Amino acid sequence: MKVAIGSDHGGINIKEEIKALMDEMGIEYVDLGCECSTSVDYPDYAIPVAEKVAANEVDRGILICGTGIGMSIAANKVKGIRCALVHDLFSAKATREHNDSNVLAMGERVIGPGLAREIAKVWLETEYEGGRHANRVGKITEYEEK
Repeated sequence: MKVAIGSDHGGINIKEEIKALMDEMGIEYVDLGCECSTSVDYPDYAIPVAEKVAANEVDRGILICGTGIGMSIAANKVKGIRCALVHDLFSAKATREHNDSNVLAMGERVIGPGLAREIAKVWLETEYEGGRHANRVGKITEYEEK
């Protein structure tokens, strides 16, 4: 698995935690920024991560900002992206199993680094179930094709 990861200034600390987790898990990743604590615009990081996922250059993406909201909104504008904003373990598992989410968004000002690592680990390890969920995900894909 290969993952694209990005954050704005509000998510840089958790981004580093998630990178360390992926190192521990042996998951290859590409860091698309940011590398600063000064204010930057979240779409400048969310969209490139989402585009890499949509182009199949990476398998999944992870985005972190202050709340995760801006990142998830921006990422979901990219055709083919199913970005889930997650702040609990149940949702991390369910969004992979049921929604085949391909991008995870989290908020550094909402959750701490320990929970963020747990969420990312569950999300990275959980596979899509398909089956009855495939029709539902397919309807989203069909709509995007219009």
